[in-house]
Amino acid sequence: MGNFLAGKVVAVTGAGRGIGRAVALAAAAAGAKVVVNDYGVSTDGTAPAAEVAESVVKEVEAAGGEAVAVADDISTMAGGQRVVDTALASYGRLDGVVCVAGILRERMLFNMTEREWDPVLATHLKGTFTVFRAASAVMRAQKCGTLIGFTSGNHQGSVSQANYSAAKGGVISLVRSAALGLHKYGVTANAVAPVARTRMSANVPTELSEIGEPEDVAALAVYLLSDRAKEHGVTGQVYTVAGPKIAVWAQPRELRALYGEGAWTPERIAQSLPGSVGVDPMPMLARLAAMEEAARSGSRPNAG
Repeated sequence: MGNFLAGKVVAVTGAGRGIGRAVALAAAAAGAKVVVNDYGVSTDGTAPAAEVAESVVKEVEAAGGEAVAVADDISTMAGGQRVVDTALASYGRLDGVVCVAGILRERMLFNMTEREWDPVLATHLKGTFTVFRAASAVMRAQKCGTLIGFTSGNHQGSVSQANYSAAKGGVISLVRSAALGLHKYGVTANAVAPVARTRMSANVPTELSEIGEPEDVAALAVYLLSDRAKEHGVTGQVYTVAGPKIAVWAQPRELRALYGEGAWTPERIAQSLPGSVGVDPMPMLARLAAMEEAARSGSRPNAG
């Protein structure tokens, strides 16, 4: 990747495995000094192991790069702050953060417990906030920097991952808020919704027709961290990368509106709304029939 990130310092959470590891290695290969954060847990957030982050640091160093490990839990304010403090203590600055860390605890909404809800929101959403919060203070002062959050196509909704979907939708809103609030300080914020082969994607109940490798996602992250992306005015965006495909998601906007005269009543709404404002069809609903049929036959439907 040449010198896309030459002279920059980048922190990556969830960098011990999968996409996070690929981003850390790619950033180092592009010239950045890297803070490798990983709590070292399993996919459900249990059994932390500090050596997971250390192993990626060794990979970076073996390839001639510079990196330092932080094994903290970024779902805590202290953990997120430590990632940023380590960058400053080790390298004197921080130019970008990439928040990849995440866990899964699947359950249907009507059976989901607080113990299955809270840790997922804490890791994905609060974990992005803790690092963004600490990093944005530094970037505001130095008048430059890049924040990257990781979301998912499941921000549209999910049958059995309401916790994960809610967290990923929250990451998008957090990124857009950061883009708005930090724009005048020269700081950009974007989100990536990857589709790649990882240990977390291995149990997806549909056959993904568009999927790539962690390295595909890493290439996009390196671009977003670079000065080239800032020159192109890239901020407040959500990008999907799935192998050879890169797509941008639409910004939220009103689709249709209806104006009535006088106060609305349920009866007037029932008469007026269906034929004018109507609905915006939910793409995920169209996939449910195929998923239900697959469950009956024991196959995996194509996600399209």
